[in-house]
Amino acid sequence: MEKKPVISATRSLATQLLFLISSILYTCTSATAQELLVGFKANPSSSVSSFQSLLNDSTSTFSLGFLRVNQTQLALTVIHLPSLRPLWQANPTSSFRWSDETQLFFNGSLVISDPQKRSFWSTGTSQQGDKVVLLNSSNLQILQKQVVLWQSFDFPTSTLVENQNFTSNMSLVSSNGLYSMRLGDDFMALYAGFKDGKTQQMYWKHKALEAKAEVVQGQGPIHARLESDGFLGMYQIGKTPVDIQPFNSFHRPIDRFLMVQLEPDGNLKGYYWAQTDWVLDYQAITETCELPSPCGPYGLCRPGSGCSCLDNRTQVDTASFQCIDGDDQSGDFCTGSDDFWVLRRKGVELPFKELMESDTTSSSVEECELSCQRNCSCWGAVYNNATRFCYPLSYPIQTLVGVGDESKVGYFKVRTKSSWHKKMKVGIRVLGAVIVVLTGVVLGYGGYKIWNRRRRGPKRVLEEKTEVSSGPYKNLGSASFKSIEMF
Repeated sequence: MEKKPVISATRSLATQLLFLISSILYTCTSATAQELLVGFKANPSSSVSSFQSLLNDSTSTFSLGFLRVNQTQLALTVIHLPSLRPLWQANPTSSFRWSDETQLFFNGSLVISDPQKRSFWSTGTSQQGDKVVLLNSSNLQILQKQVVLWQSFDFPTSTLVENQNFTSNMSLVSSNGLYSMRLGDDFMALYAGFKDGKTQQMYWKHKALEAKAEVVQGQGPIHARLESDGFLGMYQIGKTPVDIQPFNSFHRPIDRFLMVQLEPDGNLKGYYWAQTDWVLDYQAITETCELPSPCGPYGLCRPGSGCSCLDNRTQVDTASFQCIDGDDQSGDFCTGSDDFWVLRRKGVELPFKELMESDTTSSSVEECELSCQRNCSCWGAVYNNATRFCYPLSYPIQTLVGVGDESKVGYFKVRTKSSWHKKMKVGIRVLGAVIVVLTGVVLGYGGYKIWNRRRRGPKRVLEEKTEVSSGPYKNLGSASFKSIEMF
């Protein structure tokens, strides 16, 4: 009973600190420009520890500036100032140094460059703009006489904000680069790039329900928009949605700012800003074990029980989510058949098997395993004895779901430290070749000496012995003499 005032006091203190930080931010950004004109230049300041504001919207709710990343790197971002949460980032696949050599400038296009790292990003506008503005919606725009030449809303990164359109030629990408969201003909889906980002596996799909309007073939692609009324809608023609994904706050009279973000764990989540904090308002995937890899590679997720490992002998490292020591998940097994050992596990299934291709030609678990064993691009397979479906995995093994049905069997290839063994084998072969060559040289030279001595005859050999016994080598002894004589 006595702990409640302490908790209340702690929350009150945290709220006061947040308001204090917000006040400082607003004070520091009150002099920040509300437009950038041709000729603008800026460099990162060494005195800034987190965010250097360069351009604000008219309400000072959003700001474009340099965000410090891992102390030494920077990102050009649009952030939500009260929470310092990034909403958009220029060129998220490339990093720039926090250095006075890194420069942002506006010459009709917005450009950031780092000459030393040869990193470069530009809006690349075909026409030269005359100013850059940041709207109250967080949309960054380049204008030419009030005509929009370029805007950040057309190039989302990991986040969509309210009233922002998401079209079929766009994609959201999580900050770690592993997951993406795209639109199909009549659906939106989430994809995982488990194999060097090249193999895209769909792990969540939401098809348009078409309750109020239908998707008409040939009438153009669909698009999505996060509506301020509290839902993520899909549209094709006009303003009537073909689908609605309601948030918890749907149709509730709340003064809020909404956003959805593709998180590093692969989930699509919606939030609204409640003056002091972001409130979770929507989740595409509600069960942890249905996420693409909640327990990491070779992990096992049991609903309600958390994470363990497929090998049943090790505990998952919650910091790195690594179950197999030294696990290498690059490439495939097409470089040799001795690169892996096999891990089998009963009572497992894939979290998104309904979205995966299955092989119905395998009549037994042995055939399912054999088909994967013979395929060097296959990392494993899950077989269902009841349905006789075989699900081959063309990407490195991720988290499996633990189930009570032991007729569901998993066959998984585990890359050994074979890359090290291969290097050792190559090294040994090279060393062996060098030894063979050196041995040949030595034997050849020795044979030449013997032949040469015989050619010159006994008299010349006797002269050489006499010279050695009376010359500077007379104290070497018989062994040394024999050595010299041999070579």
